[in-house]
Amino acid sequence: MKKLISIILFVVLSLGTWAQRTEIKIPDIPNFVTLKCDFHMHSVFSDGSVWPTVRVEEAWRDGLDAIALTEHIEYRPHSQDITSDHNRSYEIALPVAKQKGILLVKAAEITRAMPPGHLNVLFTKNNNLLERENVLDALKEAKEQGAFFIWNHPGWKAQQPDTIKWYDMHTQLYDNGMMHGVEIFNEKEYYPEVFQWALDKQLTIFANSDVHSPIDMTYINGEKRPITLVFAKNKSLKSLKQAMFKHQTATYFNGKIMGDSKWLKPIFKRSIKVMNHPVGVRNNISTEVHIHNSSELDYHLESTKPGIGIDYPNKLVLKAGKTTSFTISGNSVGIGNVPNLTLFYTVKNLWIKPDENLSVEIKVRNL
Repeated sequence: MKKLISIILFVVLSLGTWAQRTEIKIPDIPNFVTLKCDFHMHSVFSDGSVWPTVRVEEAWRDGLDAIALTEHIEYRPHSQDITSDHNRSYEIALPVAKQKGILLVKAAEITRAMPPGHLNVLFTKNNNLLERENVLDALKEAKEQGAFFIWNHPGWKAQQPDTIKWYDMHTQLYDNGMMHGVEIFNEKEYYPEVFQWALDKQLTIFANSDVHSPIDMTYINGEKRPITLVFAKNKSLKSLKQAMFKHQTATYFNGKIMGDSKWLKPIFKRSIKVMNHPVGVRNNISTEVHIHNSSELDYHLESTKPGIGIDYPNKLVLKAGKTTSFTISGNSVGIGNVPNLTLFYTVKNLWIKPDENLSVEIKVRNL
């Protein structure tokens, strides 16, 4: 019997515990690493339903590089059961984040009625000092700590049921260095008006989960959490913060990426590769082009104008992780002497404005 127990214990201890990480396949771009981030989530230390370390484990499994636990300063419904200060959630999560290689940003959510609404303050030093009766005092304290300010879910119906309004108080905060970014996507809601605000006012854009329940209970049946892509010099808190203040972000949700073309163009370019250079297009002769898409997005393309001397598909889908084959043909006598062919498309799921897609040119070498 003792021998059997020893064998069972050996097997149990040998098995241990393990988890699998799903990498987010969006490429790095020249001179920057593409960090995948979620800067808005909650644990039982405010109104969430999980322990802080669970958020780190979820983030690691989901392929994230950086996260923030943004516990409400003013709203703590579990306070009768969990008594601690406003720094404790971060302190509990930090050792696990370091073990997992996740950048953990110290942060909090200042939670007030509109205006100003809810604001996340990132890169704080002491969250206990944010507990002030007057909201401006709390925000000024965050500014003194060097925080980065994000206006959360400006289109949240609970606070703005009939419209999405930028208040005079937001202008005051903006003018005084206490409004650096906005969520254009929160949990499952997209706010195109807010995207336009960001463009007009040069605000940094974010997409965050604002998750309260276990992540797998919020995003089901193949849904993915929304994330912010941060284009940083390296994977460090210092570089992350610098990139945010320089507006070096894009948002990724529902199979779409939104942001400045200077970020989206290199993402697209780094994602695709023509596999069968050169192609040998001649007048009235068709040939195949093979393009591999190494990213996890299906790129939906629509032509913007005819090719020069060639015909090519008006619509095209470059499937994620696959090589797509399509036909092009020459329609001019001299096309055989043209060394490089250009296909002109817009990418219908890459957005540089609320009403404008990214335009791209795909170069194909010819014989």
